[in-house]
Amino acid sequence: MTLPLFETPRLTLRPISEHDAEGLHEAYGDAAAMRHWDHPPSPDVSQTAERIRISSEADPRWHGMWAIQTHAGRFVGAINYHAHSEQQRRLALGWIVVPSCWRQGLMTEAASPVISHCFTHLNVHRIEARIEPENLSSRRLAAKLGFTEEGTLRDWLCVAGEFRSVVMYSLLRTEWMTRLEADPRPFLQRSRPC
Repeated sequence: MTLPLFETPRLTLRPISEHDAEGLHEAYGDAAAMRHWDHPPSPDVSQTAERIRISSEADPRWHGMWAIQTHAGRFVGAINYHAHSEQQRRLALGWIVVPSCWRQGLMTEAASPVISHCFTHLNVHRIEARIEPENLSSRRLAAKLGFTEEGTLRDWLCVAGEFRSVVMYSLLRTEWMTRLEADPRPFLQRSRPC
């Protein structure tokens, strides 16, 4: 199984590669962008490249990561699924946008085809997003995408020796199907295998 390529009105999502290290480092190397991530910032591009290598070598049944770029080729962020449990039919999503591209609705646009892929091709029933309470932008994004806030998991993450709580959000397949029937446009993105 390979990750598909998605095209939205403004964006192309393709499997991330080590060639994306410079672009992703704009986010992974930025303390403000990484303050709500589950790893500390990368000190240099080589560590960002190593993180990408680990991601890109993962079995796509369990983990997949897409680079997000504009149609003009500007790297703007990344989105991934991880913690996929085939038995429980659930996984989690994570996303990051380079700071210079914040507040442009790019992740709202990028997340829709990934959510669709997870429900249709990975056969999950539940998609989770675990978001730190202070990360208001991601919390708003989860709500906009149709996720339901379920509650707080106290001290769920440990990053650089510091415990952090997260708010659990989820989107169920039945909820997604209801949204799809009401308005299929956000989910009708073109895709093709790489």
